[in-house]
Amino acid sequence: MKYSRLLGAFATALTLLAFIPLSANATDDVLRVGTDATFPPMEFIKDGQRTGFDVELIEALGKQMNKKVEWIDIGFKGLIPGLISKRFDVAASAIYMTDERRKVVDFTDSYFRGGLAVLVLKDDKTINSPADLVAGKKVSAQVGTKSIAYLQEHYPGVKVVEVEKNQAMFDLLTINRVNAAVTGRPAAAEFARVEPRVRVLDEGLTTELYGFAMRKGDTDLAVQMNAALQTLRGNGEYAALSEKWFGAQE
Repeated sequence: MKYSRLLGAFATALTLLAFIPLSANATDDVLRVGTDATFPPMEFIKDGQRTGFDVELIEALGKQMNKKVEWIDIGFKGLIPGLISKRFDVAASAIYMTDERRKVVDFTDSYFRGGLAVLVLKDDKTINSPADLVAGKKVSAQVGTKSIAYLQEHYPGVKVVEVEKNQAMFDLLTINRVNAAVTGRPAAAEFARVEPRVRVLDEGLTTELYGFAMRKGDTDLAVQMNAALQTLRGNGEYAALSEKWFGAQE
């Protein structure tokens, strides 16, 4: 598998891990959270403020834990290295709980089920299912995400066009520079909602679980966050956020 860019980030993370004590925890009253706020409806900037499902969920978790949330903005590919180098305590950015990532970070319990989806132009009748991603097709995907490695392994004939930001991936599709874009289904559905020229294929590529990432061995923080998440599920706050951002579907 052509994991060069993705595994490069993991290699960096592993190197950092060797020099960092495993007992590092968030301070008593502050929870520092790293995010790449370019992925609506999960995390994005609106009117100069961070918002989205992940953002509001983290804020609710912080309140349950009696911690003030301090946000740190960082590109997606820098989330795991930044987490391990102690720039922040938690990474919250629609992160899939993959086996590769579990090698270098721990996760909370899963808080959302999603997966990779394919976006195409509505008037493109040549791509109606993932099976139509054949040799010669160009597909945009964001660096540091599972999308790139998945496409390279399962669709080796397509040309993967790597971009730094989610919006750039969408822009390439709308100006017809690529034939498709692959990203998480929540972001794909949100973009299709506001951009009438595109559609999301009904058939997805994968089913994934999202989790909030923490440094290896930070068990106290994991216990606190999981307990807070369970409380939010029990008191209706999680359901309210889900309905607000996804129409009451988890």
